[in-house]
Amino acid sequence: MQGNSALIGLATDGPQIAACYPVMAELRPHLNAAEFAPTVLHLMNTTGFELAYLDDGGIKAVAGFRVSEWLHAGKYLEIEDLVVTGSARSKGYGGQLFDWLLARAEGRSCRELRLLSGVKRVDAHRFYLRKGMVIEAHYFSIKVPV
Repeated sequence: MQGNSALIGLATDGPQIAACYPVMAELRPHLNAAEFAPTVLHLMNTTGFELAYLDDGGIKAVAGFRVSEWLHAGKYLEIEDLVVTGSARSKGYGGQLFDWLLARAEGRSCRELRLLSGVKRVDAHRFYLRKGMVIEAHYFSIKVPV
């Protein structure tokens, strides 16, 4: 397993956020490089979104997350994005970042760590199940005409 020298931190300014873009784009290819940092900064300022990264001689993994609260379930940390760059998969980076997020949820007095994952991301689902997560709901959506 890699990562003895891995650093996990929060990207809080434009250059740090922009450095996370190449990894995030592997999961979210529709994102535009020029708009990525301004969009993330906007989300940080308006919704509490945070962007974590794992650096081990370069950024190997990133995670977008936020803490929220539901009436029925209380306070939780939701992972919106968790991605390891293709060349660094199966080296323990995703697990390290996941464990960091779980500790962060505990440190913020969250009752749960949650995430949504596309139905076709079978490898990711195996990872989440190995980390002890359970499938507890179906997620439904509909496009709203604009």
